[in-house]
Amino acid sequence: MSILVVGLSHRSASVDLLERTALSDDGVTKLLADTVAGDHVDEALVLATCNRLEVYADVSKFHGGVQELTERLVERTGVGLDELTEHLYVHYEDRAVQHLFAVASGLDSMVVGEQQILGQLRAALQAAREEATVGRSIGMLVDHALHAGKRVHTETGIDRAGRSLVSVGLDLAAETVGPLAGRSALLVGAGSMSALAGTTLRRRGIGALTIVNRTPGKAERLANALDGRAAAPSELRDHLADADVLVSCTGAVGTVVPAEVVSAAMAQRPHRPLFVLDLALPRDVEPEVRALPGVTLVDLDSLRSVLEDDEVAADVESSRRIVTDEVAMFLTRQRSERVAPTVAALRARAQQVVDAEIARLAARVPELDERTTREVTAAVARVVDKLLHTPTVRVKELAGSPGGDSYADLLRELFALDPAATDAVARADVAVEDDR
Repeated sequence: MSILVVGLSHRSASVDLLERTALSDDGVTKLLADTVAGDHVDEALVLATCNRLEVYADVSKFHGGVQELTERLVERTGVGLDELTEHLYVHYEDRAVQHLFAVASGLDSMVVGEQQILGQLRAALQAAREEATVGRSIGMLVDHALHAGKRVHTETGIDRAGRSLVSVGLDLAAETVGPLAGRSALLVGAGSMSALAGTTLRRRGIGALTIVNRTPGKAERLANALDGRAAAPSELRDHLADADVLVSCTGAVGTVVPAEVVSAAMAQRPHRPLFVLDLALPRDVEPEVRALPGVTLVDLDSLRSVLEDDEVAADVESSRRIVTDEVAMFLTRQRSERVAPTVAALRARAQQVVDAEIARLAARVPELDERTTREVTAAVARVVDKLLHTPTVRVKELAGSPGGDSYADLLRELFALDPAATDAVARADVAVEDDR
């Protein structure tokens, strides 16, 4: 089996298309079930976030797998085949692993280095496990990718990209509404970027701070941490009328700050400017807000230059080196494990030969005593073990290199190993791993 990923993200598709392909939790569940029902897919995981929709699968055939995954995406998103395939990317084997590790590390995010993707990937793995669509192959891949992502955030300063984004956005806010000290702000969303924005606002002396989120508990927790107050989405217009700065960053599908709500709020404070910072992708704030008198809207497209900062570039380079190392370790381990059943089957075959010859010796020379039989058996086993030692060690070493699987195939051919025996060993290994 081989790893395949088919998907689209902010790098390959427009915001409009990402909004149209966004899936609900129920949609993800149905996509998982549809995918593993195919002829060429054994395991599947769906990573659906605000700026990407990807299916990771363990497939038996490349072309068949690509066709099945593409068809399932078309069916579930409702976007036509011709339009969707123009924006889809496909990664296979080593490149699929490299891509997932980059995604988990925040290197492929719109906001480079954002940590939210780790939680989203972890949730995607849990959802796939609950639906029984992942096994040892995808499970091990995602676990290692999560480990790589944690290393990147622990060992580099890549998180500063997100901090820079918020900082520059709030600098623009100060240029629009004046010094932020003592002014009021409204946060829509209670995730990591909202927490970062709230913390930065507090450091700049913001006065009243209100957090609006669709989950009351999350809004309360963030409000308590930031010495602010929580509010329900239904109260958005009222609180917006009192705010100087609005920062929005949710993972919602579709806009959460409609132009009509902003317009109604502005009607209550006609001579007071409002700065809106939209850090979400897809957009949280309806684009028409930009045309409203007294409102300044800044979104991620406006802040792309922040990601070109020299310090951020150095952190990205360090992160890429970590990802490269982790990918190499994973691939070496994966290739070694693929050859392990062949080595085990070879040793089992050798043991069968030893047992058969000792039984033949016992039949031909029945007068051999027990002690002599043990010595002869041990001597024959040592000879066989020494003969097999070098080729089995070398095939494990060679398996870690590109194309290493071919050495296992050669070993099976040279020693005429029964494929069923190799498969039986592999299944036993999986069973042992699952029991753990």
